[in-house]
Amino acid sequence: MILDVKEAIQKGETTLGIELGSTRIKAVLIGKDNVQIASGSHDWENRYVNNIWTYSIEDIWNGLQNSYQRMANDVKHQYGVTLQKVGAIGFSAMMHGYMVFDQNEELLVPFRTWRNNITEQASKVLTERFQYQIPQRWSIAHLYQAIFNQEEHIPDISYQTTLAGYIHWKLTGEKVLGVGEASGVFPIDLNTKKYNQEMIAQFNELVDSEGLPWKLEDILPRVLVAGERAGVLTEEGARLLDVTGELQPGIPLCPPEGDAGTGMVATNSVAKRTGNVSAGTSVFAMVVLERELSKVYSEIDLVTTPTGNLVAMAHSNNCSSDLNAWVGLFDEFSKAMGMEVNMDKLYGTLYNLALQGDPDGGGLLAYGYLSGEHMTHFEEGRPLFVRSSDSNFNLANFMRVHLFSALGALKIGMDILLKKEEVELDKILGHGGLFKTEGVGQRIMAAALNVPVSVMETAGEGGAWGIALLASYMLNSEENETLEEFLSQKVFAEQEGVTVTPDQKDVEGYEQFMSRYIKGLAIERAAVDHLT
Repeated sequence: MILDVKEAIQKGETTLGIELGSTRIKAVLIGKDNVQIASGSHDWENRYVNNIWTYSIEDIWNGLQNSYQRMANDVKHQYGVTLQKVGAIGFSAMMHGYMVFDQNEELLVPFRTWRNNITEQASKVLTERFQYQIPQRWSIAHLYQAIFNQEEHIPDISYQTTLAGYIHWKLTGEKVLGVGEASGVFPIDLNTKKYNQEMIAQFNELVDSEGLPWKLEDILPRVLVAGERAGVLTEEGARLLDVTGELQPGIPLCPPEGDAGTGMVATNSVAKRTGNVSAGTSVFAMVVLERELSKVYSEIDLVTTPTGNLVAMAHSNNCSSDLNAWVGLFDEFSKAMGMEVNMDKLYGTLYNLALQGDPDGGGLLAYGYLSGEHMTHFEEGRPLFVRSSDSNFNLANFMRVHLFSALGALKIGMDILLKKEEVELDKILGHGGLFKTEGVGQRIMAAALNVPVSVMETAGEGGAWGIALLASYMLNSEENETLEEFLSQKVFAEQEGVTVTPDQKDVEGYEQFMSRYIKGLAIERAAVDHLT
């Protein structure tokens, strides 16, 4: 087996996927059977600089190079060969945000990530103009807000892209995006799988009085769908990715995608009536629709699969960050008491305790808003824990309510889809850190959505594996083979998963918690207004 893999590596019969997530950059190398051969990762954190959530250019390249090198070292350690060629490569990253460059390819302002809730005026104006929901984190909202704010750099813009698009451009010279990633930049025409031309014209008309030296269509990346070739690794790009100089240029790349699209691929939920939920630093649910929604909802984004099918996206900026901070506090306590506790055991113990709590969390209330939360209309966040004097305050309920709260904002959006729009959903597939402790995150999610929640054996592989699969699809798919067919028949045919169906007591308890959660938003508002 090792000899077969070694030969495949030497022949370049592999595909590489690298995803830049919010807290980790991961590189995954897979074989022709689409199973992981090697991996490497790099931890990083965004910075809050001048009221902007950002990552520096140095952070981006150092992290990318480090994750690649660790993957290449893993190849060397396991198989005794140096990685020099790969069949295909794909890059993915957290969606949206704002990266604009001048004609000299210089970044004009620091990268503004999806996490910034600073485009409310632009979001409202564009949503009304297009009659299409434009969330604050979308790239077009950032652009229009910068125009609205009369920012000095606007006339100098030559190119606007996303983080994934930026990496791809620097490594190939190609200014392109996959359609799923592009759908978080600007609305997509579902018939052409390109930007909506009517809305492009509306935007140009909107900013016409500014006298800008560019039109929107001139500065946006071209849009490609899954399976199309998106350029090759240049000699300069190869040196930029692999600082040791071993990796050879000329490797084909698939279209760069967003973490939403790679999450759909990694969970085999690109077909209609399927959905997936990614729960980590943020949480978002993606539901592939059979029809368009009846109206525009500020809580629901419309994006696409990597092949251009319509997807409803309920996105919450906050999920597990505050929950992780509380677990960290318990770790501090353990150390202060002279006990060294394994973090996996600590998470497992605390999470499983939550299943022993009262169905509604014992009357406790929490908000894990580390940052702003568009779903409930908060431009900033203040993590809170609140209880009344007669609440059932114990550790089980404390953990249960923090797990509930991690999904509270998401549920508001999903209730619109499942209750108001009556969207049919056969099951939802979960992935991300919230599902790491077996059975717990699934049961809480099933209670929140009242839908069966499945976790595949490969759920931990995540978006880096997803973008590697998209590279594999481009390289290895047969003529006229759809992405859905490729995934179902060649990737997931023998995959086993665990499905948790909703427990009715849990469902009713979560609904009680949500009633408290919605009423208590006034407390969160007071905290934002008065705690600086």
